[in-house]
Amino acid sequence: MTQSLQINRLVDEQRIGWFNLGLLVWSFLAMLADGYDILALSFAQPEMQTLWHVPNKDFGWASSAALVGILFGAPVLGNLGDRLGRKGAIITGSVIYGLSSLSIVWAHDIGQVMMLRFVAGIGLGGIMPNTIALNAELAPERWRATLITLMFVGITLGGSVPGLIAYALVPHYGWRVLFLIGGIVPLAVAACLARFLPESIKFLALKDARHRELVATVRRMRPDVRIADDAQLALAADLGAGAAANARLATGQLFSAGLAWITPLLWVCFATALMANYFLNSFLPLIFRDTGLPAGKAALAATLYHVGGTVGGLVMSVLLDRFGFVVIALLFAVAAPAIAGLGLAPTSFGALAPLATLAGLAVLGAQFGNNAAAGLLYPTEVRSKGVGWALGIGRFGAILGPSIGGVLLDMHLPLSQLFLAAAAPMLVGAVAALALVRLCYVRLGGLRLGDVPVARQPKLAQGASASVP
Repeated sequence: MTQSLQINRLVDEQRIGWFNLGLLVWSFLAMLADGYDILALSFAQPEMQTLWHVPNKDFGWASSAALVGILFGAPVLGNLGDRLGRKGAIITGSVIYGLSSLSIVWAHDIGQVMMLRFVAGIGLGGIMPNTIALNAELAPERWRATLITLMFVGITLGGSVPGLIAYALVPHYGWRVLFLIGGIVPLAVAACLARFLPESIKFLALKDARHRELVATVRRMRPDVRIADDAQLALAADLGAGAAANARLATGQLFSAGLAWITPLLWVCFATALMANYFLNSFLPLIFRDTGLPAGKAALAATLYHVGGTVGGLVMSVLLDRFGFVVIALLFAVAAPAIAGLGLAPTSFGALAPLATLAGLAVLGAQFGNNAAAGLLYPTEVRSKGVGWALGIGRFGAILGPSIGGVLLDMHLPLSQLFLAAAAPMLVGAVAALALVRLCYVRLGGLRLGDVPVARQPKLAQGASASVP
């Protein structure tokens, strides 16, 4: 008799072991690239500005170039992940990012930097949605949000590295060392991912031709279960061939039935958090330096923004599974006054450092929550696509952040007005997050739709509720 097992149960009933820890470590390292990229140009900017005499608004556009690339890369490589596999899309994104960042070492003007940053953004756009989808599909349900959020701590730690390099190496080797390291590391990580990163078994279950790989991966994940070579491994009864067909449908799936309001509200949360984040990421080192802080302390104060983000990620990893989107809405609300306070505080390291830390905790913590929630809300057959589109649409906000910031800096606005502008998106995001809380908990009864296929999700009438698996 042929052995028959349900993949959802195999995933959800597993105990945390070496398989999960290995997945977390490799995903964490992949996320370092995204975090590093956020601040690499910001810390190169002071020296590049001195050498090339480039105005602030041009650096704003150069920062936005990578975000425009992510805007294209997230949905395109997210779709590639849904069709060909999460693992391959992650490796492809890492290679594209690594090669283009390494090429900036030989750039000689801001135009070349801008072009290469755009290509780097395409690669970065493929890393995040597929890493979220991969972890959402391999982690047990009770630990899913926690592991996804811990993975994203790699972004904040990656964002703290350029400041340390700027402090220790840039004075001796110049700004190019930032991109030399930023190019070599993701290429080395990509080589390791090709060898050690597992593919999603929920994805493999939709591909009959990859049954042998599916069995091998399940055996790695569940060494406590004996799996026959010819075992039938299927998703929940509603998935399978129908889900494979659904994966080929249009992006309109993201607005069907229970997702009709979830998707646009999630997009607003992504766009507003990323707008504030990239505004601060692009110019905090420069603003702190221009307030009169010594270069070393300005770099350290800006780095504390990402230290706070690391704490925010850890907080989110503990609280998201328990309280869901309520925590995200709270961090949106805290972020606005914390950012505005940066423009009102005395211009000293002792005053700015704690506010920068709190702002990082709230802004990055909220965005980590957005990322994890996207991986939980969308079902398997459109998970990479759903996360990819959320990240892609969110990049409109990220693009506007540094672009508007560069213009405002060249207008020489008072710091109070400058940071009020940076805080405004988080107020809008707080409203959207509260609306999503109401939708998820009042109308859906929980945080996630889980693995209910899009075509089968309950249609929600006003005031109705639906059971959530």
